[in-house]
Amino acid sequence: MEKQKKAYLYACVAVLLWSTIASAFKISLRYTDVFGLLFYASIIASVFLFLYLLFLKKLSLLKTLSKRDYLRSALLGFLNPFLYYTILLKAYSLLKAQEAVTLNFIWPIMLVLLSMPILHQRIKPKSIIAIVISFIGVFVIATEGDILGFRFTNTTGVLLASSSSVIWALFWIYNVKDKCDEAVRLFLNFIFGTIFIFAAMLLFAKVKIPNRNGILGAIYVGLFELGITFLIWLKALRLSKTTAHVANLIYLVPFFALVVISFVVGEEILLSTVTGLVLIVAGIILQRFWAGGV
Repeated sequence: MEKQKKAYLYACVAVLLWSTIASAFKISLRYTDVFGLLFYASIIASVFLFLYLLFLKKLSLLKTLSKRDYLRSALLGFLNPFLYYTILLKAYSLLKAQEAVTLNFIWPIMLVLLSMPILHQRIKPKSIIAIVISFIGVFVIATEGDILGFRFTNTTGVLLASSSSVIWALFWIYNVKDKCDEAVRLFLNFIFGTIFIFAAMLLFAKVKIPNRNGILGAIYVGLFELGITFLIWLKALRLSKTTAHVANLIYLVPFFALVVISFVVGEEILLSTVTGLVLIVAGIILQRFWAGGV
């Protein structure tokens, strides 16, 4: 099989796995709290990445890192998995899964907006139109189509789901500056993130072992949201002729996620959710291809 076909295969596997995560979040939160799910999922991801590095004989790379590298990894670990997933999972506990997954998907737009003050990039007028289209989609979802009434289904949940995209965008902006091996970098992020999560759990929740369903949910999230799927996606990017060849497949994730949510979680997918999601993705695509980016 030629490299590009393998790239598409890996990318499709990653997309399908990520499409199940919204449902996994929602179901797992029935059996454990936000910190419990995140803590045990982060441990699972850390163990998996440790074994992965051990298998590839890359653990020695940890000795080559400087104190500054470890400090950067600690900062990135604070952003993700700690802060990002704490906010996102709290949003899932307050909103319907279909609302949380679609509102979180505005992160590419947030990436553009944050690139202005942080990376000193200029934004084009056409980009502003694309961004406005995406934010109209956010309001359609948040109000369940009642835009003029301006009544959010759950204001706190909407703010959390939307703000999680800001954290995710910040993570990737600062992640670009990290030249460490990708797998090593991801492993360190989760090690530091797990420490932050444990500290927060001691302060704001009770340390307890979830029941069987909670543990199974944490294992699934730890492997297929935090661990394996990231590596599969990175493999697809490395095999592809260009990043764009496979990166655009990521837009399929929220649409597939709605199908999984409907069948697995049992939510009735609202027309407002689909309409809003189409507007959000349309704005992102316009931003990248029509408006020409920033």
